[in-house]
Amino acid sequence: MKKNGKTEVSKGRLWTARIMSGVVILFMVFDGIGKIMGPAPVVKATLELGFAERHMAVMWILGLISTLFYAIPRTSFLGALLLTGYLGGAVAAQVRVDAPLFSNVLFPVYLAVLVWGAVWIRDERVRKLLG
Repeated sequence: MKKNGKTEVSKGRLWTARIMSGVVILFMVFDGIGKIMGPAPVVKATLELGFAERHMAVMWILGLISTLFYAIPRTSFLGALLLTGYLGGAVAAQVRVDAPLFSNVLFPVYLAVLVWGAVWIRDERVRKLLG
């Protein structure tokens, strides 16, 4: 169905995309709160990945900015690109310390699939671009 020259997404698909985006946004907010509050387990995990405690603030800011762009419908494509880069760094950090594949290394990939899946469902231009 077309509305104002755009293909309208069904309510079911729209809610699926919202839930997928919501999971990503909630995870990133939760992750950011952990980085900014700095509880001992988060600091310990950050140090084990080879980062200094002072790097947590930079990671928090980058994650927050990327997530904010993603959460705003008009800038969600840019946010998805930024989150992809951020999550790629998370994969690299996990690979560097030989973390378990399915639970640690691929977890950011799972999030990226949710990020792009939601954008793909909502945005006809992305569907055309990705085939």
